[in-house]
Amino acid sequence: MSIVLTSRSGPDSKLHLEIPVSQPDAEFEVEVVVRPKPPAPNDWPPGYSALFNSIDDETFTVHKK
Repeated sequence: MSIVLTSRSGPDSKLHLEIPVSQPDAEFEVEVVVRPKPPAPNDWPPGYSALFNSIDDETFTVHKK
């Protein structure tokens, strides 16, 4: 059995997992791989929108295609 899920860490910086299995009172081998969730293709990094209109240099120009 393989389960893939997305979970958010709690304020204690820990993930709390509950995994349902098919057999009560049985022994299982469990393998856990934890990696950061990659951002969605259209997501901007945190704080990115704060940069909008933040350049106050009069010589700065935006090149349009």
